[in-house]
Amino acid sequence: MARLDDIDRQLLMLLQEDDRQPLAALSEKIGVAVSTINDRIKRLIRSGMIAGFHARIAPEEVGLNLLAFIMVSWSNPKVEAAFLEKVKASPDVLECHHITGAWNYLLKVRVGTTRDLERFLTETIKAVDGVERTETLITLSSAKETWKVSLTGVT
Repeated sequence: MARLDDIDRQLLMLLQEDDRQPLAALSEKIGVAVSTINDRIKRLIRSGMIAGFHARIAPEEVGLNLLAFIMVSWSNPKVEAAFLEKVKASPDVLECHHITGAWNYLLKVRVGTTRDLERFLTETIKAVDGVERTETLITLSSAKETWKVSLTGVT
């Protein structure tokens, strides 16, 4: 892992706020030359610290009103490969985490309706032979949801 200096940290924080800022604006805010900003962005991309640039869609505005967290469990380790294949292929899955405790995986899923959630559970999760148990939590509201990571204390 490459080390970050103060300029890199400032640049990453500004890009997390708005990745469409002109290089000149970033240069002015950080106090270094535009060419330096350009070189640093390229280096951060090459190093893998910047994984990409994306539009952030407002889910409700496109009809994806239901956010759910689904815990999935099985006892046979051979189930994992088929499960991950199904999950990775599903556009409904926003996140998939291998977790500790009584469950194998935690999924963050965004769909339109409870009927869509039922379809997802039936056709994606329970369609994997060997999945033994699921527990679904439907989000009523979200007080905070972010894609930004804190760079405080990162070296």
